[in-house]
Amino acid sequence: MDRYVLIVAGGKGLRMGGDLPKQFIPMQGKPLLMHTLEVFHRWDASARIILVLPEDHQPYWKMLCEEIGCKVPHAIVKGGTTRFFSVKNGLDWLLAERHREGMEDSDLSLVAVHDGVRPFVSPEVIGACFEKAATAGAVIPVVPMIDSLREVDANGSHPVDRSRYMAVQTPQVFHLALLAKAYEQPYSSLFTDDASVVEAMGHAIDTVPGDRENIKITTPFDLLIAEAIGFRT
Repeated sequence: MDRYVLIVAGGKGLRMGGDLPKQFIPMQGKPLLMHTLEVFHRWDASARIILVLPEDHQPYWKMLCEEIGCKVPHAIVKGGTTRFFSVKNGLDWLLAERHREGMEDSDLSLVAVHDGVRPFVSPEVIGACFEKAATAGAVIPVVPMIDSLREVDANGSHPVDRSRYMAVQTPQVFHLALLAKAYEQPYSSLFTDDASVVEAMGHAIDTVPGDRENIKITTPFDLLIAEAIGFRT
């Protein structure tokens, strides 16, 4: 069974308050994005990694890889105008590459989609997602809500039962054929992640326990947390 990882890195870094896209922010001598690639390569060096990156970011990334010495083999695919179209571009490239290599479309290959600025995902979470997706077809990692939640409507706000809600993380792992078919649907603003795209087609989404360290680094405060966590080697 072939395993693929689409790493989507289209952030502009606006919430960081600087010009440097957040995926390129250096930590411990490497950009965040490089740490993310290394996590998956350490988990399974045979998994094929496809990096989806805005075209105007690609020269800078290639320069970083040459200067620092990125040891993770990966293909680079042009990103789209939104995350939806970036993932679709990655899937289209992957399917075309498989066709070029004479690979069958009917097998049960698995593909993960992961945020480029989640460098702390553990091998245990990655493995659990792939293992369950092999039978369930569509799996996401989730963590329970800690804070109290309130729903706001026309009548004000009122509390809701937080035990009924979970926070969603990545990687989100699917049968390749299933995810490719889901991304043939027209774009909708209701598509907040890959699971919502698959679910819109009528397929149920299974879950596995996530990890609270698997944070998405989007603000300066997130960087402080990242520095406190430190990178696994």
